[in-house]
Amino acid sequence: MLERRDVDAEAIPSEVLRSTQPMVLRGLVRHWPLVQAAGRSDADFCSYLRGFGAQTRLGLWRGAPEISGRFFYNADFTGFNFQREIGTLGSLLDELLAGSRDALYLGSTELDASFPGLRQHHDLPVLAGRNPLASLWLGNRMQVATHFDLPDNIACVVAGRRRFTLFPPEQVSNLYIGPLDLTPAGQPVSLVDVTRPDLERFPRYAQALARAQTAELLPGDAIFIPSQWWHGVESLAPVSALVNFWWRQSPAYMDTPLNTLMLALMTLRDLPPAQRDAWRALFDHYVFNADEQTAAHLPPVARGVLAPLTEAGARQLRATLLNRLNR
Repeated sequence: MLERRDVDAEAIPSEVLRSTQPMVLRGLVRHWPLVQAAGRSDADFCSYLRGFGAQTRLGLWRGAPEISGRFFYNADFTGFNFQREIGTLGSLLDELLAGSRDALYLGSTELDASFPGLRQHHDLPVLAGRNPLASLWLGNRMQVATHFDLPDNIACVVAGRRRFTLFPPEQVSNLYIGPLDLTPAGQPVSLVDVTRPDLERFPRYAQALARAQTAELLPGDAIFIPSQWWHGVESLAPVSALVNFWWRQSPAYMDTPLNTLMLALMTLRDLPPAQRDAWRALFDHYVFNADEQTAAHLPPVARGVLAPLTEAGARQLRATLLNRLNR
């Protein structure tokens, strides 16, 4: 995986923020107070974080020791091998410091909403114009299944060690993706245990491994994960935390392409092969190979949805789609 040690958190270059390849940014946030506290001890880290709302109630995941930290489906895929519960930040920190045998995981929790004041000294100002969502992730030794996110992402380790295993988007067919409509946290995940891959059950995963990129990060290190790169994350310490920043290079009114995928499953997948091929040609023409010539033969007033998308146009198109779907 590409690495850089010369990047200033105040001036991350655009070639990093617009890259289509992952990159480790060593020491990017080593100056953050959380990182400095973690460098002294787990107790100092927890004490510092506790100052931003020990009684704040948060949603977290708890798994029994038997899951070995791997948050995943249950045996028959009717649910999951962990429980969701509500607790306070203070009680979670107490359990982490006490060395709980349960797998504990506070997933993406927005800094601005849940930890007032924390972001003031734990931010990446260069992203301000991109309006990123900043979140905290906290837990002990555990594993998050390989998944992808729609936004670009800079994940900054602030305590403990984390191992990231990344796969390019085109490896999807070799990752053995689980259900699209029953997911642990909203995104589909690979069924393969990245720490102990069963190549007899999942033989194509060997091809994905040949393209994998892996990096282990220490407190103060960060990693840039481009949109739609599949990534599995392992927390390797009894107290482990990161702060991440998500942003999109497209306007929010464009919505998520996952909605398009679900509609395509409903309307296109089961058509006869010749009809699927015809629709593939239409999608290539109007979407994947579209350029300024696609609608050039039409006067601007007649281009409708073929015109460049605006926020108002997106609202109108969404209303039209909702009316059609509700028939």
